[in-house]
Amino acid sequence: MESLNVRDYMNVRPVTFTLDMTVANAVERLLQSKQTGGPVIDEQNKVIGFLSEQDCLVRMIESSYYREQVAHVKDVMRPEAISVKPNMSIIELAQRMMTEKPKVYPIVDDEGVLLGTINRSALLHAIDLQLHDGYAKGAK
Repeated sequence: MESLNVRDYMNVRPVTFTLDMTVANAVERLLQSKQTGGPVIDEQNKVIGFLSEQDCLVRMIESSYYREQVAHVKDVMRPEAISVKPNMSIIELAQRMMTEKPKVYPIVDDEGVLLGTINRSALLHAIDLQLHDGYAKGAK
C-alpha cells in the first residue's frame, strides 16, 4: 500500500479561484463543483492560497449583517496553502490528515504549479480499494 501515490487518486479538475474573484462567484463555483474548497491560483497556475466553504460562510454572514455586497477572494482566503507532491504516499498523507486540519490538499509540482487536489474521500477510496484487493488476493 505504501506504493500508492496521491497522483493516482487526485482530482485533476479541481475548483480553483483567483484573487480578484468575488466571494459570491467563488461560492457559486463551490456549489456547482460540489467541492468543499480549492486552491487560489495566480496567472501561472501557481498556488498562492486556499479558499474553503468555511471562509466563504464567515464572509457571507458578515456581508449580510453589515449589508456589504462585494468581497473578494483575496479578502477571505488563507494565504498559506498546505500542499503535497504527486509522488507522496497515500498512507503518509492519510497520517498527516489525522493531525492537520485541511480536508483538501492542492497537489503541486516542484515550481508550485497546481496539478490537482486530493481530499479525505479520495484517500478513503484508495485505501478501501487496496484493502479489498488484498483480501481478494488472500482468499485465492
